[in-house]
Amino acid sequence: MKLLFLLPSPRHLFLQMLVAVLCSLVPAGPGNAELVDKVVAVVNDEVITLSEVEEEAARAYQSLAKEYSGKKLADSLAEAKGEILDSMIDRRLINQKAKQHNTTVTEEEITTAYENTRNRLSLDPAQFREKLAGSGLTEEIYRKQLRDQILQSKLISYDVRAKVVVTEEMMKDYFDEHYAAKKEKGSYYLLQMGFIWKTDRDDPEKFAAAKKETRKKAEHILDQVRRGEDFKTLAKKFSDLPSAGDGGDIGVLGLEDMAPAMRTAISPLEPGELTDIIETASGFQFYKVLSGEEKEKASSTSFEGVKDEIREKLYDEKMKAAYSEWVKKLKEDAFIQKL
Repeated sequence: MKLLFLLPSPRHLFLQMLVAVLCSLVPAGPGNAELVDKVVAVVNDEVITLSEVEEEAARAYQSLAKEYSGKKLADSLAEAKGEILDSMIDRRLINQKAKQHNTTVTEEEITTAYENTRNRLSLDPAQFREKLAGSGLTEEIYRKQLRDQILQSKLISYDVRAKVVVTEEMMKDYFDEHYAAKKEKGSYYLLQMGFIWKTDRDDPEKFAAAKKETRKKAEHILDQVRRGEDFKTLAKKFSDLPSAGDGGDIGVLGLEDMAPAMRTAISPLEPGELTDIIETASGFQFYKVLSGEEKEKASSTSFEGVKDEIREKLYDEKMKAAYSEWVKKLKEDAFIQKL
C-alpha cells in the first residue's frame, strides 16, 4: 500500500475509513475473484478499479505484443499498467476539477474533434473506424478519449494558459542563443519526423509488408506537411522518434554530424524547405530546415523571420512546465491512495 498524500482533516479521516471498508471488500481468495472488482486506488471520494486498469492495459498489450515477447513483454506490460494507473488518477483529478468549475464538453464538440481528425487523415468513416480498431480502440472509447482531451484543454485555458507569458526579450534571447550564434559554415536548424517499421527482419514477407506500409505512412504525412499542415503538430502525433515530444525539433546540426544520406538531402536546401523521404536502417525519415547555411553563403535568417516559431516553441515549453505544476498542485490538495 502506497500513501501519496494525506491530511488529518475530517474529510480525509472519512476517506481513510472508506479505504478501510473498500479493502475489506477485496476478495480473500480466488473463489470470490469474479464477485468483487478489486479497488486499486482512491482519488478523493472516487475509486479506480482493477477492471478499469485492465481494460486500458488490454489495448496497450496489442501494441506491445507487436514488439516484445516473453519476459520482455511481461515487464513492459507491468510498466504500462503503472503508467496507466497514474494517468487514470490524473484524469480523475481533472474531471473533479472540471465539476468544481462547472466545465463540460458537449457531444457536438466531441463530434467536431472526431471529424477533424478523420478529415486530417483523409479517411472515410469506415476506414477511420478500421484504423481505430487497429489501435485497439472502438469509436466509443476514442470519443471518450477526445472528451477527456477537450476537457483538459478547457481547464488548462481556465487555470494555466492565461498565466503563461512569452515576452519579446525571451524570444530575442532564444534567437541569439540558437539562431544568431549558429552562423558557422554548414550548420542547419532542423525539424525531424521518422517512422519505424515494427517487425522482425527474420520474416522476409512480414518485413516487406511492414516496410511498404511504413513508407506509405511517411509519404502521407509528408504530403500533409507540403500542403501546409503544421510540421510540429504532425510530428507530435505521428512520429516514432524521440524528438516527437518536441515537435520534431532536434536543434542545430553541422553537415559533419549527419549521416551521408541525410547530408545529401539537407545540404541543398534553403530555410523553410523539406527533404524527400530518406530510408534509414530502421525506417523512413524526412526533415524541414528552419535555418542554416549552404556552402559559403551566410544564413539570411532574421529574428522576424523565425519569431513566430520561437514564440511557439517557448510557449510549448512553458505550457508543459505550467501544466506539470498544475497537476502537481491538484495532487497535493487531494487524497490519493494506491492499494
